[in-house]
Amino acid sequence: MSSVEEFRAEIRGWLRANLTGAFAGLRGRGGPGREHEAFAERLAWERHMATAGWTCVGWPAEYGGRGATLEQQVAFHEEYALADAPARVGHIGEQLLGPTLIAFGTPEQRARFLPRIVAVDELWCQGYSEPDAGSDLANIRTLAEWDGAPGSAAGEPGSGTDGSGRGEPGSGAGQWVVTGQKIWTSLAHESDWCFVLARTEAGSARHRGLSYLLVPLDQPGVEIRPITQLTGTSEFNEVFFDGARTDAAHLVGALGDGWKVAMATLGFERGVSTLGQQVGFRRELEALIDLARRNGAADDPLIRDRIAQAWIGLETIRFNALRMLDAVAAGAPGPEASIGKIFWATWHRQLGELAMDVLGAGGMLADAPYDLDDWQRLFLFSRADTLYAGSNEIQRNIIAERVLGLPREARPAASGN
Repeated sequence: MSSVEEFRAEIRGWLRANLTGAFAGLRGRGGPGREHEAFAERLAWERHMATAGWTCVGWPAEYGGRGATLEQQVAFHEEYALADAPARVGHIGEQLLGPTLIAFGTPEQRARFLPRIVAVDELWCQGYSEPDAGSDLANIRTLAEWDGAPGSAAGEPGSGTDGSGRGEPGSGAGQWVVTGQKIWTSLAHESDWCFVLARTEAGSARHRGLSYLLVPLDQPGVEIRPITQLTGTSEFNEVFFDGARTDAAHLVGALGDGWKVAMATLGFERGVSTLGQQVGFRRELEALIDLARRNGAADDPLIRDRIAQAWIGLETIRFNALRMLDAVAAGAPGPEASIGKIFWATWHRQLGELAMDVLGAGGMLADAPYDLDDWQRLFLFSRADTLYAGSNEIQRNIIAERVLGLPREARPAASGN
């Protein structure tokens, strides 16, 4: 394995040579609030990356990755962001589900799903949040009921199949029948599969009785409704399951261990890619500084002070991310993930507010309804930053109760607890 600097030079050279021709126009396209931009072209780009071995670089080589070290993964994400390469379309499969299957999946599940994630042949979405279970994820109500095949060898939940099928209803020894609703499901309308946290023990409550299922979306019993956002675009969705089916072989981890598996997935979500995210944040801040200089807003001492505070905040985010990665590498992740989520989400929302003040009154105008410029879209979409992936309030509770040992916040009593 090459050194970190050799690895960095390799990916930088590849990006320079390949973000050209048909792909040149993809620079800077996509990302939060802009996932609608050139989606098909970005998918083609990512499959082009796959043919050159630049997807799933941190996965072990036996699963199709490069076995890149933590430092090399950081270099990859930083160089990708510095090249202004387009936002990834397969990141949920690559960064969330793939590592989860490597950690908890069966050999058959890994053989079935991982190669297709590496090749970007199948896209994934995350079925966690529900209308009454957003930040309070343990309150989910989506139900998965066991339907064992008559005369099967085992005929019980978790007995599974050989995993060689495509997961269509009717295959294997038995199936789960899923009924319920998920919401805020990013890119569900573009996805082939959804990993769903569902209640497999009727009458169970909170963290008990949950299981982690892989559910195909192209089947009867699944309805996907895009949600129109403040930005006028629709990258979030409602997903309705009405008797949707998935095979026994698509239960990840043990029956009833869904909470443990789901929390591991969330841990993977806050990994090395956060440093690439911060390169994007730095690019936004530098562009805003340039705008303030050009339109005279930088002459205002209050604006200058807020820009300085934004720069300090961005450095703080980076150092906390490095601290988090050190803890992960040592095998003892601490509170850095929750601290980092609060800090970067609040910082980015405030950057959107600063952008509106730099623009002045003109920032309230658009050429046509929802014909937004980048700053207006940043301002509107960043309102969601402090809500998704765990709201600021929930992250503060985690830090207070699990890290500082403060008394647990009063919660309504729930039957079955």
